[in-house]
Amino acid sequence: MTNIVDAAWHKVLTTYGEPSRPEQSPLLKPFAELVRVAHAKPVLRQLFPWTGMWELHFSRCTEMNYTWDIPYIGTLGDSRYYVEGPSRSNPRIAETDSAQAAVAMVIDRLPPGCGPAFAGNAGELAAYEKARDSR
Repeated sequence: MTNIVDAAWHKVLTTYGEPSRPEQSPLLKPFAELVRVAHAKPVLRQLFPWTGMWELHFSRCTEMNYTWDIPYIGTLGDSRYYVEGPSRSNPRIAETDSAQAAVAMVIDRLPPGCGPAFAGNAGELAAYEKARDSR
């Protein structure tokens, strides 16, 4: 399982963590910083990362459908970040000009016993947790 998570982080880091082309979006450089800062935190590094719309999401499982129980971080213009979630229907938690502060906000809001990521999808994780908790 760790290999799946490590491979996902490697893909995110090599796709976004090393900006090299100036013609890319102005959000690329702050997003690259965000990816590097999040990856440096062991508690987040054990979760499955996924990206979209200049947002960095963290899942407690390795396959789609991912979990939506962890806040995510998005990139704004002017090297600012927002923290929302855990689902899209939740209001914005905060905005900050620091990737470190945004990552800290996510870590502070992790569910109890979060990680390492479960090999499977959200439904399989829920069934596993239900069976485990009923013992």
